[in-house]
Order: sequence, then C-alpha cells, then structure tokens
Amino acid sequence: MSTQITTAFVNQFSANIQMLSQQMGSLLRNAVDVESVNGEKAFFDQVGSAAAVLRTSRHADTPIVDTPHSRRMVTMSDYEYADLIDDQDKVRLLVDPTSTYSRAAAAAMGRAMDDVIIAAALGNASTGKDGSTTTALPSAQKIVHGSAGLTIAKLVQAKEILDSGNVDPSIARNILVSPKQVSDLLNNTTVTSSDYNTVKALAMGEINTFVGFNFIVSNRLGTDSNSDRQVIAFASDGIKCAIGKEPAARIDERADKSYATQVYYCQSVGATRMEESKVVEIACSE
Repeated sequence: MSTQITTAFVNQFSANIQMLSQQMGSLLRNAVDVESVNGEKAFFDQVGSAAAVLRTSRHADTPIVDTPHSRRMVTMSDYEYADLIDDQDKVRLLVDPTSTYSRAAAAAMGRAMDDVIIAAALGNASTGKDGSTTTALPSAQKIVHGSAGLTIAKLVQAKEILDSGNVDPSIARNILVSPKQVSDLLNNTTVTSSDYNTVKALAMGEINTFVGFNFIVSNRLGTDSNSDRQVIAFASDGIKCAIGKEPAARIDERADKSYATQVYYCQSVGATRMEESKVVEIACSE
C-alpha cells in the first residue's frame, strides 16, 4: 500500500450545527403578570385596603371613606440582536446556519427578559403619580443568610411573610433559585424524612412544588454585597412584566454588507415590583 495514501483521506462534516448548553428562552414570563403596553413608559394604578366604619346610631350621617390609591411606573427598555452570515460562510460550513442563529437570538431575548424581571423584583420600584418616588424592598421582606444556604426553615419563613402580608393563597407562589439551593435542600434534610423524598423528587424533575412554592431553577440570580445568592420568593401578580414589543425576527439580505444574510431580533420590555408584601428576598450562603 502506498505510503502516500493518506493524501486521499477525507474529513466528514456534520450536517447540523449543535447549540451549546444555554437557557433557551425566558423562565419567568409565565410566572409573573404580563401585560402589553404602548409608549415609552407605562403606569399601573392600584387600590389599597380600607376599613369599614361601625354604625353606632340610627339615621346617622353616611360615612365617607377615602379609598387609598397608588401607582407604579415601568420604563421600557429596547433590546436588539443581530449577526451576519456571508454566502461564502454557507459554502465553507456546508450547512446554512441561519436557523441556528435565529434560535440563539430568540434564546438571548428570553434571557434578557428574565434579567429585567429579576432586577425589578429586588430593585427600587418607581411609584407615585408621576413615578418620581422610589420604593425599596423593606427589610421585613428579606430573610438573612444566617450562615446557611437554602433551608426548609427559610422556606417556611418566606411562606409566613407572604401570609402575614395577607397575600391571597389562591395566587400562585413561585421561588426562583439557583441549582445550589436545590443541593442545599437535599444536603440539609435527612434520608429518612418525608421532606428529603419530596426534595429528591424536586431535584429529579418529578415535581416542581415544595412548601407551597413552584420552584424555578435559574443561573441568572445575582448576589448581594455579602456575596450571598439572592433567591426570590414571590406571588405571581407581585411582579409585572410590561411588553411594548414582543420578540420579533427579521431575516433579510443586507445590500450594504455584500448581500450577507442578517439575522435580527428585537424586543421592548420593562418590569416592576407591584407590591412589596408579595416579594421576599432570601439570602443564601454559597
């Protein structure tokens, strides 16, 4: 056999482009209150609780009760994503990557939406008639780390805080955690306990609820000044996601770029915390 036969060896290329591991789209859109809006800013009016007046005599004057009103403001932010594919790229790749680029762009838009929602949940809310007042999440809505990760005791405390705030139990309650917090629960419950079996089923994806919370696992949670993970427990209508423009795609040729194909995505989105009593921040040591 000729020693030069290696010259005839060929390379085989896959007909597909594999996307690397990443969060595909938004995890939080279906967990919060979503509303379509128009304009640069959107205002959401609210009515608070009022007390009934005891009637003490016959033919008494009708009492006038001032029903409390409040307002939250959302400022919309625009997001874009674009990439170019030359015709020569398609020849060299032996496959058209346009559809894969489109999937990557759509996933990026979903992650951006989650980032907006997370920032709004724990950040300052714009309140008042014109949105010029800022309202922070009170310390009473925060559970300190206690030199521990996520524990059942913290989950029970978060539930108590929501219940103490008169949050309607019929409203879905969610908790946004990182993978480390699920590991904390597994490591902090005994093998013989029913809690362990429940958490094990949670970790395996067989269930998604525990202590009344729907668990959402995300790698996009931030940390506080102490480097503790900021886990968020919330009632679904406690966070508003305002969508000015749904994620939209355009795939066109660009004459100014040698007729390369451009994959373009855009969206307009904003979010706000609607009510402090419906959001709890849980600090978890990692």
